[in-house]
Amino acid sequence: MIMIGVAVLLSLVLCLLFGVPYIDFLKKKTIGQYILDVAPEAHAKKAGTPTTGGVFIIIAIITASIITLLMAQKMDNSAWIILITLLFMALAGFQDDYLKLKGCQNKGLSPRGKLVRQFLIALIPTLFAMQNYGTVVVLGSLSFDIGWLYPIFAVFIVTGASNAYNLTDGLDGLATSVGIPAFLACGIIAKLGGHDVVAIVCAAVIGASLGFLRFNKPKAEVFMGDTGSLALGGLLGTLAILGRCELLLAIFGGVFVLETLSVILQVSSFKLTGKRIFKMSPIHHHFELCGHSEKRIVIEFTIVSLIFATIAVALFVLV
Repeated sequence: MIMIGVAVLLSLVLCLLFGVPYIDFLKKKTIGQYILDVAPEAHAKKAGTPTTGGVFIIIAIITASIITLLMAQKMDNSAWIILITLLFMALAGFQDDYLKLKGCQNKGLSPRGKLVRQFLIALIPTLFAMQNYGTVVVLGSLSFDIGWLYPIFAVFIVTGASNAYNLTDGLDGLATSVGIPAFLACGIIAKLGGHDVVAIVCAAVIGASLGFLRFNKPKAEVFMGDTGSLALGGLLGTLAILGRCELLLAIFGGVFVLETLSVILQVSSFKLTGKRIFKMSPIHHHFELCGHSEKRIVIEFTIVSLIFATIAVALFVLV
C-alpha cells in the first residue's frame, strides 16, 4: 500500500512540475486547438487553447511508474508491456494532434489510419496476455475459456477503450474526472487480485490525472489532445486485461461505454430514419445543448463514474 501512495504522489508532483514549462512552451509557439465547425457554439471561444497536454501526463505516468516499480522490485515483463503500450498509443495520438496543428484544422489521421495504429498496438498486451494467461477471461472467482475469440476480444477492449476515452474528452476536465474513478476501481480490483504492477500503474495514472486537472479544469489552460486521450483509454483497456478484470471494464468504465453508445445510436438512428435521438453526440454535448454548464456536466458524469466504479469493485468482491 505504501508504494501505491508513492506512485500517486510522485506522478502528481511530476505532472505539476512538467505542466507549467510545457504549457508556457505551447503558448510561446502558439500551438493551440482548432475547433470543429459542428461543435456547440460555446466551444468557439476555446479555439487557440494549448493542446497536446497529454505529453506531460504520459511523461509523469511513465516516470512515476518506473521509479515506484523499481522501488517495489516489481519491474517485470508485464510492467514493460504496459508502459510500452502506453507510449505507443501516446505516439499515435501525438501524430494525430501534430497533423491537426500542421493542417490548421481539427482533422488529423484518417479514421482508418488511426484504427490501424490502435489495432496493431493493442496486439502487444493481447499477445502477452495470451502467453501468460491463455484464452481465459475472469469475473471474480468465475473463469471462462473463450478460445480463439480471445485475441479478438482483447484487441477490441484496448482499441474500444482508447476510442471511448477520446470521445469523452470533449469538455474541460471531463475525461480526466471521469477517468479517475475508473482507474481507481481497476487499481483496487488488481490489488485485491494480486496484480501489484497494474495497481501501481493505476495509482500513477490517478496522480497524474489529479495534477492535470490543475490545468484542465474549467476554464482549461490546456487540452490533453489525442496524445492523452488515446493513450489513457488504451492504457485503461491494457490494465483491465493484465489485471484480469476485462469483463468488469464495461462497468467501471461505464461512462465511457455510454458516451460511445450515444454516438453509435445517433449515427444509426440518423442513417435508418433520418432522425436524431440526441441534440448532439457524444451525449455530454446533448446535455450541454440542453442548457447544462460544463462544470455541472463534469460533476454529474464524475458522480455516475464513481457509482459505476463502486458497483464494479462490489461485484468483484461478491462474485
